[in-house]
Amino acid sequence: MRITLGVTGGVAAYKAAELVRRLQQDGFSVQVVMTRGAREFVTPLTFAALSGQKVITDLFGDSSGGEANLESAIEHIAVAQRTDLLLVAPATADIIAKFARGIADDFLTTLYLASTAPVVVAPAMNVNMWNHAATQENVEMLRARGVRVVDPAEGYLACGMIGAGRLAGQDDIVAAVREVLKTQRDLDGETVLITAGPTCEDLDPVRYITNRSSGKMGYAVAEAAALRGAKVILVSGPVNLEVPAGVERVDVRTAKKMHQAVSERIADSSIAILAAAVADYRPVEQHAEKIKKGNAPLTISLEPTTDILAEVAKNKGQRIVVGFAAETDHVAENARKKLSAKNADLIVANDVTAEGAGFDQDTNIVTLFSRDGRDLALPKMSKSEVAQRILDEIVRLRSVLHGTVASKRSGD
Repeated sequence: MRITLGVTGGVAAYKAAELVRRLQQDGFSVQVVMTRGAREFVTPLTFAALSGQKVITDLFGDSSGGEANLESAIEHIAVAQRTDLLLVAPATADIIAKFARGIADDFLTTLYLASTAPVVVAPAMNVNMWNHAATQENVEMLRARGVRVVDPAEGYLACGMIGAGRLAGQDDIVAAVREVLKTQRDLDGETVLITAGPTCEDLDPVRYITNRSSGKMGYAVAEAAALRGAKVILVSGPVNLEVPAGVERVDVRTAKKMHQAVSERIADSSIAILAAAVADYRPVEQHAEKIKKGNAPLTISLEPTTDILAEVAKNKGQRIVVGFAAETDHVAENARKKLSAKNADLIVANDVTAEGAGFDQDTNIVTLFSRDGRDLALPKMSKSEVAQRILDEIVRLRSVLHGTVASKRSGD
């Protein structure tokens, strides 16, 4: 998930650098927006180095006199559309007042008004500023609008006074972020092996057999699992997607290489989620040179690839094994057959011909078929939401099938 971290001009701005690291360790991708005041305390370069992303400092391009352009003029809209949560830490009395009154005079305040994402603010200021009636009124206005306010801690303040006003601890801020995003760390201690994307089976140096899988569903599951505390290994076919934060990616091209990568890593996993669209067949012969076009029909001999799901489930022990079924007809019947034939614990099935549920889409419509006989049909939702529902079902199954505490390794 993507968090935009707003850093404002207070002494506690330096603590935001530590917060970036903590959020990244918890699996979040972080982009920093700094106000002019914040840059008096910490340089943008610090946050750029920590986050690995561009730090946004001005609404209209370079404030040093460089040319503004259309891209910079509407960047707040682009950031607003791609963020999952806006976190402001530290939040000064000034930024709280601007948020409450709808003032938009810099990038961060404009972003706040342009975004529909949930907002978390962590105030930090002098105790008298925090207790002032104006600040308290502004805070209550934000709370009434659904903004989550992480109250400041009490203690010694930079001004030498004692009282409420210190930036809340990282644990409290991260807990608030997770609560707002409804993410739990219920996969702590688990190692989740996930496959995603297509495989490509070469016919010659130019041509290959593949399918239309984009990898979006598998990547969404990988991101969600990392956010819920798991160590995630993602074996990925060729896709054009960013690696989710905190996820180890293993790149493969063919079904054979994917099978090999899974075989080498499965022993250390407690959950296997095989979302990749692995080719069922590959050419028997791979030509060293390009096949020339002729007038006669061309016949290509194909042989079956290894069934990775069946191989993994054959000796799964206590491991939870999840497969996917992309169907065009008789979805429930085919999914139940696959669940039984492959010895899986859960099959995620969809009709790829349905609008909003096919390949290379940001949404999906799936039904979860579980080993204990439960069928859970989900409405159309984003693949990120589907990923969370899949993990919810895995956590439930883990308790039903193996007790409250899951074995961390097959055979334990």
